[in-house]
Amino acid sequence: MTATDPALTALSQGWCALSLLHGRIEAHIERALQARHDLSVREYSLLDVLSRQHDGDGGHLQMKQVADAVVLSQSATTRLVTRLEDRGLLERYLCPTDRRGIYTNVTPAGLELLTRARPTNDTALREALDEAAVNPELAPLVRAVETLKTSVPA
Repeated sequence: MTATDPALTALSQGWCALSLLHGRIEAHIERALQARHDLSVREYSLLDVLSRQHDGDGGHLQMKQVADAVVLSQSATTRLVTRLEDRGLLERYLCPTDRRGIYTNVTPAGLELLTRARPTNDTALREALDEAAVNPELAPLVRAVETLKTSVPA
């Protein structure tokens, strides 16, 4: 394969289209969450992921698992947790079975904010997908997103 290979060019164009769709969706959701709830997309995602924890076996996430779920480095995730903790939306505590482990839970205030922000997130996502669907290059990707039936990785 060479740099001018049509297969590589098509692959590159597909990747660019996917990146464009992601960027548009994220920017649209970011504006809505910031305006209505003073939350970034990353903050919302972190609250959402942590709100799904449970007390059953393996129900609490370690920081590496949280970082993977919100697609951030561990250090960026730690900084994000600290910011939300400072706002009273998260709290950290020591793992009861491994004193080296630190877990993070959403506080009642964080759950309340998440409950209020979830419809904003969902509406903004729908709006962004609808806007992108009119673009012939993005429409197939929008259809793919709409038909995916996957669970959120823990």
